[in-house]
Amino acid sequence: MAVVISTVSKNSRADRAGILPKEKLLSINGNEIVDVLDYRFYQTSRDVLLEVENAQGIVRNVKIHKGEYEEIGLEFETYLMDKQHSCRNKCIFCFIDQMPKGMRESLYFKDDDSRLSFLFGNYITLTNLSQHEINRIIKMHISPINVSVHTTNPELRVKMMKNRFAGEVLSVLPKFAEAGIKINCQIVSCPGINDGKELERTLTDLEALYPSVECIAVVPVGLTAYRKGLFPLVEYTKETALETLELIESYGDKFKEKYGSRIVFASDEFYLKSGREIPEADFYEDFDQLDNGVGMLSLLRDEVMWALEEYESIDKNINLTIACGTGVRDFLNDLLGNVTKKFNNVKINVIGIQNKFFGGGINVSGLITGQDLIAQLTGVSLGDKLLIPSVMLRREGDIFLDDISLEEVKEKLSTDVVPVPNSGEKMLAEILS
Repeated sequence: MAVVISTVSKNSRADRAGILPKEKLLSINGNEIVDVLDYRFYQTSRDVLLEVENAQGIVRNVKIHKGEYEEIGLEFETYLMDKQHSCRNKCIFCFIDQMPKGMRESLYFKDDDSRLSFLFGNYITLTNLSQHEINRIIKMHISPINVSVHTTNPELRVKMMKNRFAGEVLSVLPKFAEAGIKINCQIVSCPGINDGKELERTLTDLEALYPSVECIAVVPVGLTAYRKGLFPLVEYTKETALETLELIESYGDKFKEKYGSRIVFASDEFYLKSGREIPEADFYEDFDQLDNGVGMLSLLRDEVMWALEEYESIDKNINLTIACGTGVRDFLNDLLGNVTKKFNNVKINVIGIQNKFFGGGINVSGLITGQDLIAQLTGVSLGDKLLIPSVMLRREGDIFLDDISLEEVKEKLSTDVVPVPNSGEKMLAEILS
């Protein structure tokens, strides 16, 4: 197999060696180049021997001597150098299967690419891995690998993922552990399916792979209003969320005593759904699962409170609104009450936006659409500006999930709309600016 070179960086080592665009890169130091991982891994030597083929099919060897961390200078048509691997599963809880029709095509793509797991932290199910890729991960010691486990019961995993290979590929995990590959795990917990005794089994099986299994995030299933014809699932109630949360924490307590680390953590949603207080920041150790919503609110709270100490007084009146998902509204309102308590000339109105676009039990900020913002905030006194979490926006941070632009929301609401990243310090600075 070969990859086509799209451009050669000017004055790069490859350019000076006479490599041309449209030529094919066959190998580096005798190793076949299939994609970006091969290219990155094998070009790290100071001396590299490239095998390239021109348009006439003539193959030649090109020797390049370079600095240890210097790039060769080749660029390819796509970042991965081939097509992104799509998911072959039909998971009973898949969010993409629950989306309404008519959204832009890219939102319906199901990713299950091991290369993106390493490069960007994406989670994979292992069902897409060929033996070549398994061997390569071990050979290159690609670590960590992020795995959507969901259950270690092979039969149940087949049922949940609707893929007959979903159970047998679990045998890859011990191989990675034996090779010293670090593994971050994710479990989407579905009431009555893979929680309770099944969750206990999964946590016990993953414990056996410690310390290769570094951390485990358990998140509750999210269900939209678009589940017609799909597997019958139910939302977590306050009672069932509390029951599952207590199970997760009991295992975390046991692991902490045994290994010095909790290893397994419940996402913030479990605390919000059950009505339990969000733990203090030190509970989450190194915050390894922030992307799964584990400890995000605790970290935000710490950042706001630390940043608040730096402000002694505010010399002007401030009046603004913050829009967020209904799930986090009360938490944010309580947290920012510390700001208005310290400065009586600051007024912050926190509004929870009901997700009518997706419906169901979806209440997170990241899935709020432009049309829901416009519909629910039109005619509301928003003060000097409206702050929104930047996770509501896609593409270059300028468009909502429903393709309504940030500029259109500003125009419809007749106010400045400011996206704020998930940083307590930056949020407070924007509030008090």
